[in-house]
Amino acid sequence: MTLKVVDVYSGSPRSYAQTSDADAVIVKATQGTGYVNPYCDTDYQAAKNAGKLLGVYHYAAGGDPVEEAKYFIANVKNYIGEAILGLDWESGQNASWGNTNWCRMFVDYVHSQTGVYPIIYVQFSAVWQVANCSNSCGLWGAGYPTYANSWAVPAFLSSYKFAPWSNLTGWQFTGNTMDRSEFYLDADGWHKLAKGDGTVQPTTQPQPQQDKKAAAESTSAGTTWRDSLGVTWHAENGKFTVGSGYVLHLRWGATPYSSVIAVLYGGSVVKYDAWARTNGFVYLRQPRANGQYGYVACRDARTNEAYGLFE
Repeated sequence: MTLKVVDVYSGSPRSYAQTSDADAVIVKATQGTGYVNPYCDTDYQAAKNAGKLLGVYHYAAGGDPVEEAKYFIANVKNYIGEAILGLDWESGQNASWGNTNWCRMFVDYVHSQTGVYPIIYVQFSAVWQVANCSNSCGLWGAGYPTYANSWAVPAFLSSYKFAPWSNLTGWQFTGNTMDRSEFYLDADGWHKLAKGDGTVQPTTQPQPQQDKKAAAESTSAGTTWRDSLGVTWHAENGKFTVGSGYVLHLRWGATPYSSVIAVLYGGSVVKYDAWARTNGFVYLRQPRANGQYGYVACRDARTNEAYGLFE
């Protein structure tokens, strides 16, 4: 099933938010850290009253991605869980166009605070700039074979590449007068995107238990040992500083699927007591309270790319 989607901003006719042809409406909410669409709630409520599926998006100005994410969240907090969230990544009025880490930092912060990963809107020729978000975010690609003022969907051009995504969430196929998109999901899928994964935790929370499958339970003494999963660990006391432009996850286990303890931005410091190569990465083990450990991927084991500095 597909959905007909229209996105609106302050310069759109107000009637677009309740057009009878569309199944869903995505409203521009914010831009940078100083602009709020004055018609955002007007259009949002009009679309809601018309029975539309709902979304809101932030237009990236290319400033500090975390500050822009905070600004976006503060202004759409009443819509979270009901509307899908989106990040509009374009060259116009964007000081960081070409920066391949900006969107990753923005979406990770939004997710850390809301449990929702925004979908990312970008022209097909610039998908490479947001490719490192493909494991978390849906892709809303923009490419216009024609500029027809119609809901008739044209043939998808072979020149529109969107790897490393295997599937598109949506395609904006014309923007003549009304920006029209086709989304490749049903209403239930839309609501799932809006609700996110439900992993947001309160600011103060009980200390969670380590992931049993990922815990590095020593099976032999000494400076090198194997845990219960057969991973070889090497004792080493050191300090790791997350590099500028990277966003890493400190987890309860040394796997990409273990629950997240904290999101680490550039400059964050982790004191560690051991390292291991597993699951395609080099992981560091951080001693924590009550005999527990946190784990962070510090290097790509395939390319040897380090995500920061070691001391």
